[in-house]
Amino acid sequence: MAEVKLHEFKVKMTCEGCSGAVQRVLTKLKDNPDKKVEDFDISLANQSVKVRTSLPANDVLEVIKKTGKEAEFVKTE
Repeated sequence: MAEVKLHEFKVKMTCEGCSGAVQRVLTKLKDNPDKKVEDFDISLANQSVKVRTSLPANDVLEVIKKTGKEAEFVKTE
């Protein structure tokens, strides 16, 4: 079983609608037992998204980018 890590991303979000779009795609991942997303935290003020998952960071980044928001990987803890 893959190790669970905390991935951090910088996501350009200008309003609640932007953060809501990111929340919707991550909730779909979390609700899918095959995707192994344990939790996530979206900070509109800090323009950041943290996702605790066993998925690779690039997989999560691609899902976030599907919202149309500019996103980039920051780090993994």
